[in-house]
Amino acid sequence: MKVGVLALQGDFAEHLQAIEHCGVEGSLIRRSSQLTDIDGLIIPGGESTTIAKLTTSDATIFDTIKNKIKTGMPVYGTCMGAIFLANEIEGSTQGKLGLMSIKVRRNGYGPQKSSFESNVNVPCLAASGFGNTAFHAVFIRAPLILSCSPEVTVLAKLDQTDSGEKDNIVMAKQNNMLVTTFHPELTNDFRIHRYFLAMVKQKTK
Repeated sequence: MKVGVLALQGDFAEHLQAIEHCGVEGSLIRRSSQLTDIDGLIIPGGESTTIAKLTTSDATIFDTIKNKIKTGMPVYGTCMGAIFLANEIEGSTQGKLGLMSIKVRRNGYGPQKSSFESNVNVPCLAASGFGNTAFHAVFIRAPLILSCSPEVTVLAKLDQTDSGEKDNIVMAKQNNMLVTTFHPELTNDFRIHRYFLAMVKQKTK
């Protein structure tokens, strides 16, 4: 099993380390030809408008990613990756893959100085045998998932932020697509990566 990490910008190195810590071969993806032999793909956090500009300058790699996801390749988007997978971005026409039936708002909690950390209950981790302790999630200029269609399964919500916001969707899944609005790669807790790798393993059976 081999999992790629889109390495055009963002914190791809941390995702690669997490994958390898879990005992799975990882590969940094910068060209469409490198997508041929991977079984799953992680789209890391970063700047969504930057990655959107790349969709017009190097459309081949994004067309290939889109086609592979449509044919069943598991994909996991964190923060910016969740924005890039969403089929609707509030107030924006930026380039995107647009495959997941969610509506998102960029910088949903405010600018960089509004970044925060919070413990999040993720029941699917316990159900998959990865323990039932809360996940310490890091939110950096995180998006908000404003709504999702019935085919999307909500996996976790944020109970409440310091500013009083609550019940915000922070993790969701639709078929072979998984998103989180936080950054598990910036922690030493690899359970969400293991959850995604289990999705990839199931697909490769």
